[in-house]
Amino acid sequence: MKVLVVGSGAREHAIVHALRRSPSVAEVFAAPGNPGIAAAADVLPIAADEIASLAEAAEDLHIDLTVVGPELPLAMGIGDEFAKRGLRLFGPNRAAAEIEASKVFAKEFCLRHGIPTAASRVVETEDEARKAVSNMGLPIVLKADGLAAGKGVIIVTTNDELDEAMHVYFSEKRFGSAGRRVLVEELLTGEELSYMVVSDGTRFVPLATSHDYKRAHDGNRGPNTGGMGSHSPAVLPAGSGRAVLEDIVRPALAGMAAEGRPYRGVLYVGVMMTAAGPKVLEFNCRLGDPETQSILLRLEDDLGLILKTAADGQLSTRNASWRREAVACVVLASKGYPGAVHRGVPIVGIEEALAQKRVVVYQAATAAGSDGRLLTAGGRVLSVCGRGATLADAVETAYRGVACIHFDGMQFRTDIGADTLQHMETP
Repeated sequence: MKVLVVGSGAREHAIVHALRRSPSVAEVFAAPGNPGIAAAADVLPIAADEIASLAEAAEDLHIDLTVVGPELPLAMGIGDEFAKRGLRLFGPNRAAAEIEASKVFAKEFCLRHGIPTAASRVVETEDEARKAVSNMGLPIVLKADGLAAGKGVIIVTTNDELDEAMHVYFSEKRFGSAGRRVLVEELLTGEELSYMVVSDGTRFVPLATSHDYKRAHDGNRGPNTGGMGSHSPAVLPAGSGRAVLEDIVRPALAGMAAEGRPYRGVLYVGVMMTAAGPKVLEFNCRLGDPETQSILLRLEDDLGLILKTAADGQLSTRNASWRREAVACVVLASKGYPGAVHRGVPIVGIEEALAQKRVVVYQAATAAGSDGRLLTAGGRVLSVCGRGATLADAVETAYRGVACIHFDGMQFRTDIGADTLQHMETP
């Protein structure tokens, strides 16, 4: 097969890496890609949201399968455009992608289909928001309804934080049209995990479990980000995996089909394992980032074949095969992330990191300078992954790779995996 991967982040680099290992895949293209992806695939200078141009390129190159990484083109209807042209694409159509594109839709969908989730209120003004918070009490979670690159969620624990959040959502209007409606939601407590399945609209295959770290700083402090690290597998309470499948995934896929939105693609469920059982934190319509970086390094199966059969509605019901190892991923971000960041900062040490045994580096916000040097080009710059027989080994390997890399202002969490390891050691 010829496969086109849409996107330019570390997640897409990991997808390209896995497709290059797939026996069913002969050629890999990427649009727009990045310098790291360009070393493993033929890169097309087409942005991920240029849907018509992507479809035309897929036709011209006789692409057999297009795999969409980021959520924006899915929410914009890339699946519909490719289907109209008779092109095979792995990812939901626009109607199905609304499960991520609108948090209000997702919340109301859960209520319609009896899927466990946090109590919430939908508001459009500061007065409505403050009234909802007053009724529900602190701590609370505020979420922009629309797509906000993983940054539209604010956890509020004090009145001062509430005032700042009110300014962000309603005075500054930081999230633009995505924040026209805001979800005021109960703060769930427990262990958070990411659960993803590949669905063909009827059947599904679970992917390996993972745990991600959304807060910017160690100890799960600081603002929410797109993700500062991950590890796979996650350590699940006994029986929780089955509970997520039966109480959340199956009714969600059945509900989408019943509402005329049959779901083909990756359904990502952010879950909080509460004392009352698993509850939905969020749905995403694509592979998570940085969870994908950890998960796909463990995949033994042919990723290209899995995605093709899902796109065709012919997914096998057998489970995928996974390496009996752990992977940890540490995200290296620019100074200021998740706020304003400096770009064009030289990056050194990637080759030294790759020379370390069992270290893999995926590029995200990188660019090639005119002098050939690799430069930063955004917030999350690199994902440094370590493989190991145990999670402790994987974490140590990942940070050994991190120690080789430097760019001015580089920030990263030093505690990826620490909470899980502590939990594993607790009698």
